[in-house]
Amino acid sequence: MLIVQKYGGTSVGNLERIEEVAKRVIATKDAGNDVVVVVSAMSGVTNQLIEYAEHFAKIQPQSADMDMLLSSGERVTSSLLSIALNSKGYKAVAFSGDMAGIITNDDFTKARIIDIDGKKIKEALKEGKIVVVAGFQGVTKDGDITTLGRGGSDLSAVAVAGALDADLCEIYTDVDGVYTTDPRIEPKARKLDKISYDEMLELASMGAKVLQNRSVELAKKLKVKLVTRSSFNNNEGTLITGEADMNTSGMEQALISGIALDKNQARVTMRGVVDKPGVAASIFKKLADKNINVDMIIQNTSHEDGTTSLGFTVPQNEMEAARNVVDDGSAKSIEIDSEVVKVSVVGVGMKSHSGIASMAFSVLANEGINIQMISTSEIKISMIVAAKYGELAVRALHKAYELEK
Repeated sequence: MLIVQKYGGTSVGNLERIEEVAKRVIATKDAGNDVVVVVSAMSGVTNQLIEYAEHFAKIQPQSADMDMLLSSGERVTSSLLSIALNSKGYKAVAFSGDMAGIITNDDFTKARIIDIDGKKIKEALKEGKIVVVAGFQGVTKDGDITTLGRGGSDLSAVAVAGALDADLCEIYTDVDGVYTTDPRIEPKARKLDKISYDEMLELASMGAKVLQNRSVELAKKLKVKLVTRSSFNNNEGTLITGEADMNTSGMEQALISGIALDKNQARVTMRGVVDKPGVAASIFKKLADKNINVDMIIQNTSHEDGTTSLGFTVPQNEMEAARNVVDDGSAKSIEIDSEVVKVSVVGVGMKSHSGIASMAFSVLANEGINIQMISTSEIKISMIVAAKYGELAVRALHKAYELEK
């Protein structure tokens, strides 16, 4: 088999952890597999590099310079792991994103992968080498170093696995799989054996931190078989796959797979917006032009004076930017509430079962939790509630859907 393994920052957090990762990689190689390893920077290194940059630049440094700086963390890890493997008698080679052939656009600090030329990786594998790739980075067609944004090493691993047509892509972190919800909030949370791409994508985008949502989206597109597991133990992880592979026992898929809590939310409310065709389009185009990620949207019915109220949510770190964009006279007043969270119920079983939404609403009502905004799709229900009720809502919903069973 050809196996791509990705190790996150905590998995390679210090020299001792890199030593343990080397042992795990060797075990995979000794089992007769070809191995490509994608690594993150050692834990804390990226934040330290950002602090170094901020020491010199009180304003935002040039993005190209930041990418050159931040990409160094992963190159250090890949080199150290390769050295560790070679010292144990195993042929290994470290590649930067550039050397691995990861081609991106020029959207510095959050670049998107355009293509991967896996020629050098394939040549090294034919020579019997273990290839260690620096994650989180790539290179433009003009040769400029880029980074893929937070969690970008997951994306690197999935892209490499897809380009090489790997049999399996293993994502190693400090947790041993995907749980029905955050075990720190609900101790009865249960680890899932399997979950579909669509469910995992919803959970990742709704606040679950196990996998970067862009990596799940790419895995679905490239049909990469994903397993997420812990590098700190040998427990079985969670398989992330297509819906066709979910029902192997002949039993129906569970209605709900998980409950997600996203605390990185802020609600923007525009009051006194003129209610006429094109106004909403104009507002959200301006936000899109500034790359502000708008999530949930709600518009009230028109008032007697011909105005309406328009509300939407954005990440907390973009709420002031959003205020500046919409504070252009198109509304009589603008309110921002950062004391909100998003609670989401996710499951492919919703497609064929009614009453899932009404149960969620009833559960929160019984707990005295007011729902401020609602968004639904075939496999998810998301609700904005006051931040102080977020964890209570998660526990109540987890119990109501019997996810501990």
